[in-house]
Amino acid sequence: MMDALRVWRASSHLIGFASMAAAAAVPTASRTRFRFHQIRCCSSAAAAPAAATPAPATSDRRRRSPSSTSDRESVRAIRLKKVEELRSKGYEPYAYKWDRSNTAKELQDAYDHLASGEECKEVSVSISGRVIARRAFGKLAFLTLRDDSGTIQLYCEKESLTDDLFEQLKTFVDIGDILGASGSIKKTEKDKYHGLNDVDKRYRQRYVDMIANPEVADVFRIRAKIVSEIRKTMESLGFIEVETPVLQGAAGGAEARPFVTYHNSLGRDLYLRIATELHLKRMLVGGLEKVYEIGRIFRNEGISTRHNPEFTTIEMYEAYSDYESMMTMAEEIVTRCALAVHGKLNIDYQGTKISLQRPWRRQSMHNLVKEATGVDFNEFGDNVEAAKEVAQGILRTKMEDKSDTLLGTCPSVGHVLNEVFETIIESTLIQPTFVLDYPIEISPLAKPHRRYTGLTERFELFICGREIANAFSELTDPIDQRSRFEEQIKQHNAKRAALTAESKSTEVQSGVDDYAYEVALDEDFVTSLEYGMPPASGMGLGIDRLVMLLTNSASIRDVIAFPVLKIQQ
Repeated sequence: MMDALRVWRASSHLIGFASMAAAAAVPTASRTRFRFHQIRCCSSAAAAPAAATPAPATSDRRRRSPSSTSDRESVRAIRLKKVEELRSKGYEPYAYKWDRSNTAKELQDAYDHLASGEECKEVSVSISGRVIARRAFGKLAFLTLRDDSGTIQLYCEKESLTDDLFEQLKTFVDIGDILGASGSIKKTEKDKYHGLNDVDKRYRQRYVDMIANPEVADVFRIRAKIVSEIRKTMESLGFIEVETPVLQGAAGGAEARPFVTYHNSLGRDLYLRIATELHLKRMLVGGLEKVYEIGRIFRNEGISTRHNPEFTTIEMYEAYSDYESMMTMAEEIVTRCALAVHGKLNIDYQGTKISLQRPWRRQSMHNLVKEATGVDFNEFGDNVEAAKEVAQGILRTKMEDKSDTLLGTCPSVGHVLNEVFETIIESTLIQPTFVLDYPIEISPLAKPHRRYTGLTERFELFICGREIANAFSELTDPIDQRSRFEEQIKQHNAKRAALTAESKSTEVQSGVDDYAYEVALDEDFVTSLEYGMPPASGMGLGIDRLVMLLTNSASIRDVIAFPVLKIQQ
């Protein structure tokens, strides 16, 4: 809490509250005001750009953007001058504490029964918050405060304040300041409020976004509730939460481009983890039978509405189970979180009705592609070229000339099938769908399917066209695992060589950078399997995308407090 410029004692002045609505105008409605006998007001940070006091006019004022550097510096200078003036008058602008009796929401609920215009003089309460609106009319001043529960309005009359305190109120208090006040209650009408609409500023200065748009903080409250509910679910099922290294000697557990750093003391490269998988499986080898980790994952890849270079997942592994168990687990986690947030399983996402009622649809990748294209990729056997030719005809309408480049580097029919699936099918999977039985070539850590040759016991969960979870019956055979890792390295190197050759002939990079890193075999993990890992299933679930779904957020940047952004020019 920042400090007060002083305590104003008054026989009567009014304060009121109202619930705020997002960045849009709030419709007129009744609200409660408070008649106060005491106010303590305080100055916000001197550099705050939201000060109500305007910068001095200049000849090119109209030609400059309101958010230009010169404008911000002018406001900052004014705020710093006010701090100096307050201190020269013997006031400390940055507070130590304020004794608050209630939040805005508590008062709103407690006095909602008051009729419009009715005042409750018998009760004195104490509140505090940030000034988000300020108006002064002659002998009256209105200040709207907001805390983390809602808003409240101060109504100050000159006659109610002693000495020159009313003039000090108008002179020193700006939008962005944090105030404390105490007084009585009256119900009146609600104001209108407009939030921050600059998208880039919202993400780049999240603290400003949260000050200007109250609903933004609600997203992060819901995110915390979702993470809490996931932990409760895992603990109720007997899972133990563990922590695994972020810095790793080999970027293993998934095929993704890692971030590379250098450790000076060890004199070697280290990698930010691209998954928690391999270390969690080591815990199964060590004797823990149900483990999970909620942690940050780092992938040196593109940025989009659904991708951020660092994101949060939960990975879990359960001994003596298979991927059928993880489908049940995925349903359990998502439905419990939906009920915790919404109290129901039928939700709206960006105008589309989503039903999370169980059980969810289950269909194999081969069948989904066949339904959409009429092509059964099982018929190609190992004939990669024939599969590519057919796939090019399917994808050309979707990707134009890019289809040839993508398919040209596919080393197997399974890879071709996956390209068709990702391009044609993924975006159509709106209602919850488990896509089953992925090709073995693209699933290096999954157990071979017990019934279908060339496939694995793996699924991915899709909702609203986005992958939410990925799971398998875990591969426990160390000989098979080593062979899969070696084949993965071989495929990576072959794709990198092909793209490099193509870039030289076309003078276009064509994705070469995506394969510029080295893939290494994690010898210690293979060794751990040789000690014996029990049959098990595992799953990774994207928490950011789950939060997007349950908060109706269109972009992953809306649910990550501080997303990675391009450098501001």
